[in-house]
Amino acid sequence: MRNIYLIAKREYLEQIRGRAFIFSTILVPLLIVALLVWSSFTTRNAASGKHIAIASDSASLASAIRRQLLDDKNAKYIVDVVAPASEQDRAALRKQIRAKSIDGLLTIDTSSAEAISASYTSLSTGSYDYNLDRLKNALNRAATSERLLARGINQADADAALKPISVETLQLDKNDKVGKTKGAAPFYKSLLMALLLSMPIMLYGLDLARAIIEEKTSRIFEVMLSVARADDLLAGKLAGVGAVGLTQILIWTIATTLFMGSALATTALTGNFSIHFSLLEGLLFPVYFLLGFALFSAMFSGLAATCETSQDLQKFMPLAIIPLYLSLGLLPVLLKDPNSVWAVAATLCPFTAPYIVLPRMGLDTVPAWQLAVSIVLLILSIWAVLWFSSRLYRVGILMYGKRATLPELLRWLRYS
Repeated sequence: MRNIYLIAKREYLEQIRGRAFIFSTILVPLLIVALLVWSSFTTRNAASGKHIAIASDSASLASAIRRQLLDDKNAKYIVDVVAPASEQDRAALRKQIRAKSIDGLLTIDTSSAEAISASYTSLSTGSYDYNLDRLKNALNRAATSERLLARGINQADADAALKPISVETLQLDKNDKVGKTKGAAPFYKSLLMALLLSMPIMLYGLDLARAIIEEKTSRIFEVMLSVARADDLLAGKLAGVGAVGLTQILIWTIATTLFMGSALATTALTGNFSIHFSLLEGLLFPVYFLLGFALFSAMFSGLAATCETSQDLQKFMPLAIIPLYLSLGLLPVLLKDPNSVWAVAATLCPFTAPYIVLPRMGLDTVPAWQLAVSIVLLILSIWAVLWFSSRLYRVGILMYGKRATLPELLRWLRYS
């Protein structure tokens, strides 16, 4: 145990005093917050401030659409009306789109007695444009208003009839209590926890693997093995680097707590948007970090001992990246139904549980039995991976000169 403690202390102090730790501790939270703020800002303002032209053979309908668009204060539209519009007018407006003088052209044809036809032209290459929803609503409301006016209903009554009805979204919890939904906050909370968990696990796990390769190539292991067993070296490295990750998470937690209680947070987080973390989430966060780190670091430590260079380690990268990509790809599924079969399967799968459980808890209550089974399966998986990796580690750190093949790896397992 003394050798494990000394090796862990060395790894911990060496990492803590490095500039990489200081930079990552400061920059990673700032980058994540900037990413979330930018995502929220671009989503909210994707269709605002557009310059739209309306070409129609009905001046009254075009003016009504313009009024509907300008009434939307959040959109901040600039709307030009050309009515009645000839084919030459439409061609001239399309040239303005190519010249980027305007962002889009809404063309309306009311010549058919059966229905009004409309088309929207822009430079967008995608099939979906954020303007379309607002343009469709404005067109339908304006067309309906025109029809009501044609039947003798005055403008005030038509506007009252077309006044939109807001739908309040409520959430029914497990105690049959009804409360307001949290809007987009659960999504950003889930994304934040997924990033805060995945980045340290990946960065420190791969950093540990690279450190093993460097020490192997520099023959430092030959000296270290004269005073400590290979198992003690592996356990000490895992404990020391894991403690570094916990220290970094603790610093982030304290900084976030101090920020949320400051006057700056009150000024910056105005409005209805708020993110709250429960006590259980706070307790399980370091648990799943440690379990996830232990699983992936143990796996990469054993594999790194079989490599001669950092380039050789790259072929094992999919083992770490695929579970992370699968977990992030499941976030939309979690948002739609946090209790779906896929969400439960990802919760129980040891390789995705560290990335999925906390984001899922941010969306809905996870049954206690699923949390218990998830932790037990993670512990059993860590034990199995450690058994495999420790045997590769014992032999691999002293093997030089050539890449290990699969038959050789099987022989190493038998030797140890």
